[in-house]
Amino acid sequence: MNLALRTAACAVAVFLASACGHPNVVPPSLTSQVDRHVDFATLKRDVASYKGRLVLLGGEVLMVKQFKDQTQITVLQLPLDTASDPISDRTTSQGRFMAVQEEFLDPAVLPPRSRVTLVGEVTGSKTLPLDEVEYEYPVLIIRHLTVWPPVPVSQSWSPFGYPWRTMISWPIPIPTLPSH
Repeated sequence: MNLALRTAACAVAVFLASACGHPNVVPPSLTSQVDRHVDFATLKRDVASYKGRLVLLGGEVLMVKQFKDQTQITVLQLPLDTASDPISDRTTSQGRFMAVQEEFLDPAVLPPRSRVTLVGEVTGSKTLPLDEVEYEYPVLIIRHLTVWPPVPVSQSWSPFGYPWRTMISWPIPIPTLPSH
């Protein structure tokens, strides 16, 4: 095998190995600026004291709205795992926040239920109606956005090794019919 072919094969292997890893949710240029000690509950309690700071938050996209010069994303906050990927258990959410992209962002790229992690600069809060209440959203300007691939839905299996479905929340086994 000649040297050029070996070099090309190594380059492809390195590229594929890096593509299989976790995305870099905090770019190197922002790593030292992000305050990873600010959790969402603390930020929500006192948004004004964190104004101008960069924080790392994640969650599930609820809505994307276009304006003339920006895109506003409403996100249901979810805790991040060790890879900074939002966990999928919505019951762990501590609220909602608003993420603003200061340019056009196609809503097709962020359909509802997309999982995102972002580095954002806290700019304040915005109070908007949420059903019958006034809700105060922390607002962040997006400095870096990671959109995670959808979580695959696995088929439910009974403890006995065959698939089942639920009916009024009781598991009903789906038996295999004998062939004659």
